[in-house]
Amino acid sequence: MSLKIEILPSTPRLTTVLFDLDDTLFDHIATARASLRASAAPLPFFQTVDFEPFYQLYSELLEEYHALLMAGRYSYDEARRLRFERLLTPYWPAATPGEVDDFVRANQLHYPLMRQPVTGARALLQALKPDYRIGIVTNNRTAEQEEKLAFLGMTDLVDALVTSEEVGVPKPDAQIFEVAMQRLGARPSETVLVGDNWRADVLGALAVGIRPVWVNRLGAARPLPHVAEISTFEPLEDALRKIIDAED
Repeated sequence: MSLKIEILPSTPRLTTVLFDLDDTLFDHIATARASLRASAAPLPFFQTVDFEPFYQLYSELLEEYHALLMAGRYSYDEARRLRFERLLTPYWPAATPGEVDDFVRANQLHYPLMRQPVTGARALLQALKPDYRIGIVTNNRTAEQEEKLAFLGMTDLVDALVTSEEVGVPKPDAQIFEVAMQRLGARPSETVLVGDNWRADVLGALAVGIRPVWVNRLGAARPLPHVAEISTFEPLEDALRKIIDAED
């Protein structure tokens, strides 16, 4: 009697690593905090302000207006002006339109001067580059994200930059992930997505069959325990193990 041996298909080999950019590779939080402090420091009202609630309101307004921007409700300049106006109103109700405009210009000046990477991000890309295709999938303008990559010294480490401006839809819409995979010649089963935003990155990746790795730098509760989580890219070996081997 012969035995029938069933050979199970092996797990597809990882070929492609997709990254979010802001607060995954580029440290927007640290940059925004430093820029906001520098922009507000000369203003009299700021001398008595508790910075944490001030920054928290800034962060909430940024999320609110970014969503409206992605929905086409406002232009970039309109969204920026409105969110800073709303930020200043509780703290500086007597500010004139010209003073609000001056504050917006000051922040636009400070922000690019204070940019910084997430610690260990460039070393991680350098380690992955020889063996994997690397893509960036980001909800932002193409020119702005190209400039960030150049500043971070990551341009030559990235094989494809895919932005919501270019595709016409933001994450978590499936189309933006599909464009990235098509451009990189990848299938979902051989792709991993590394990102900090639970809805846009993790849930967006899961919906199209991509394995996500959640960058949880702030220590938030993990809604789905089976999703791999990483809080830092250092030590490098541990970060690579999480991304490549899917260990949790």
